Amino acid sequence: PQAAFARTDVRDCSVDPPYLPPTATNTTARLAALRDLMRAHSVQAYIVPSTDAHMSEYIAERDSRLGWLTGFTGSAGTGVVTQDKAALWTDSRYWTQAERQMDCNWELQRTTWIESIGLWIQEALPVGANISLDPFLFSIDTWNSYSQALHGSGRTLVPIETNLVDQVWADQRPPPASREIYSLPAAFTGSTWQEKVDGIRKQMAQHIQRPTAVLLSGLEETAWLFNLRGDDIPYNPVFYSYTLLTNTSISLFVDEKRLSTAARQSLQAHCPGSLCVELQKYEQARAHLHRYAQGNVTIWLGTEYTTYGLYGVIPQEKLLEDRYSPVMLAKAVKNTQEQKMLRAAHVRDAVAVIQYLLWLEKMVPQGQVDEFSGAQHIDALRRAQEHNHGPSFQSISASG
Repeated sequence: PQAAFARTDVRDCSVDPPYLPPTATNTTARLAALRDLMRAHSVQAYIVPSTDAHMSEYIAERDSRLGWLTGFTGSAGTGVVTQDKAALWTDSRYWTQAERQMDCNWELQRTTWIESIGLWIQEALPVGANISLDPFLFSIDTWNSYSQALHGSGRTLVPIETNLVDQVWADQRPPPASREIYSLPAAFTGSTWQEKVDGIRKQMAQHIQRPTAVLLSGLEETAWLFNLRGDDIPYNPVFYSYTLLTNTSISLFVDEKRLSTAARQSLQAHCPGSLCVELQKYEQARAHLHRYAQGNVTIWLGTEYTTYGLYGVIPQEKLLEDRYSPVMLAKAVKNTQEQKMLRAAHVRDAVAVIQYLLWLEKMVPQGQVDEFSGAQHIDALRRAQEHNHGPSFQSISASG
């Protein structure tokens, strides 16, 4: 009787040949190519996270390395590949999804604990093995957790700065973002970017350790500081960038040609001078930081959003570490205008939701609506509202 209820939408790796649902991705060739590269780098295990170089919760398709390698498209997870095994760790929101999307090359680990990943690696690999990862995809805290998990095990954590998944992905990888980066109108912000910069510089001057610079890695930090927005990541109005703000200069690392004319004029209105934003190539952030860190300086950063790759170029004695940068904390405190705008946005959204509930009352009894068409309809109602720039995540729609 049980066979009659066997699920056909999830994989079954216990039968021969294994059963794979049509939603599963064939990862055999991808894994073989990655393992060749690992051998070339003398690496016995490679760790692939689900984030990007800015520790973003949501990521662009181009940064979806874990998704491409495993087939699993959930927003949180970690993959580890050795020469003869591959495993994915994710939380209970995604267990069924992972069983639908992965083929039998992958084993599913139903936890997210880094300790569990460390133990799995120690069981899978002999003493003396090298475990590698891209230092620009792991926060300082996460790197330290892996070091801790492998500490004393005789296995070594080795950063490799060229991303091995990107090399295998090659020209199949989606292109970099190209849409315009634009200025947010003053009516929405309540303070100019120059006022925000002054506020952060005041905090630097008042700090007991007198930092000479603040490093911003979180994408929303730079967007907030300069009153700029972009569309580089679905559902998030941000753009790829880093900022190094010193007492006397401002360096913004960004794809300069994507800035709108108004955005560029806003940033360079005070040039030359201490409120002049010097535009530099996004790829130059690390080299610039490395040069700056040679001087008599102290660099203030938030460990939550800074990668180990950037952190590693700053000598320990020149660091001022907090969990969040002063910009992230300033951004969290809304000024009067921002509060007014938040309330107005909620009122406009409430109108859309009320219209939707009314529509549901009419349509559901007629059998005219399912979860998918319902989600499409509320998205359309929201889009019709003034100032709407799209939802903040894909509408989650369910009934019953």
